[in-house]
Amino acid sequence: MTADFYRTEPNARASWRLAVLMGANSRTYKFALGTVLLGYAAQDRTEVTLEELAAPYAMRLLAHQAEEPQAPSSQSLRNSDFLAVAKQEAEESTRLGHPTDRLLHAAVKSMPTMVMQKFHNLRGGTQTAHRFYELTGTPSKRVVQLTPALRSIAQSEQTSSLSDELDARWSIVESSFAAGIGRSLIEEGVAVDWETLKITDKRRRRPVTGVTEALIGFQHGRCLICTQPIGPDDETAVDHVFPFSLMTRMGGVSGWKGPDLDVIWNLAPAHKPCNSDKSDRLPSSEELHRLAQRNEAIMQSPHPLRRTLQLSLRDVRHGRGLGDQWPHFLRQVQASCN
Repeated sequence: MTADFYRTEPNARASWRLAVLMGANSRTYKFALGTVLLGYAAQDRTEVTLEELAAPYAMRLLAHQAEEPQAPSSQSLRNSDFLAVAKQEAEESTRLGHPTDRLLHAAVKSMPTMVMQKFHNLRGGTQTAHRFYELTGTPSKRVVQLTPALRSIAQSEQTSSLSDELDARWSIVESSFAAGIGRSLIEEGVAVDWETLKITDKRRRRPVTGVTEALIGFQHGRCLICTQPIGPDDETAVDHVFPFSLMTRMGGVSGWKGPDLDVIWNLAPAHKPCNSDKSDRLPSSEELHRLAQRNEAIMQSPHPLRRTLQLSLRDVRHGRGLGDQWPHFLRQVQASCN
């Protein structure tokens, strides 16, 4: 299925999104690395020393670690673990405004054998089609070569979207690591707060991240209606692909025989003018195809977005192949509209 996502748009941005949105996450290291890589590549740097990369990497992790766990709460950390060192050095590093020598050394030591070795890995033993860096040099002087693929996405019209998507994914993953909240997200999926357009956990209604930021990467940064990229200056809306009015139009919510339309599977970032023009019309066959592809991509991401969609699918009849889940589900919803 990840291959399907890449085939839709076989470019470096799709490879980046595969790594960030659909890779397995036992820690949050890849998000810190991704943030720093985008920053240096946006400056058109072709190479940086490992120490240059490690300093902001460590500080980004410190900032997040102060708010949320960066590994599952159930994991016990050895004293030599990078996150344990980061916790021990947090106060002094924050005071200095840069990592202490001990923290910087720990980052430089751990990055080549941990996050930098795994960043391009996908589930199933495959890797992204594009590489975004190469580690060169000697053990005493490591140099990180920033590839043309990385520089192209860091200087593209979707750069701000890629950055927002990474931040959103980081928030989702670290929330799933938190005690209590994480269990709720993994078991029950997420809800949507329409007043703030935030994704929340269902039990405590605690905001996790924005709906648009969490979903748009699975649409390749494009409006689901017109298929054009959503730029940083564009007004956006969250579209109910099947209009929510269906649930009240048919004799009230109790008269609607289809699934809940106010949840993630039916929500899609769109240009605000496109959303206004669409109004309450039913989706076209092309829009349903794009929604099925988007939802199939989300199903390849780790919890909790995947869990949310799994719960929406639970009433689908048995006997359907995995590749036909969403087209079949959407046909069923369409039939409920008649």
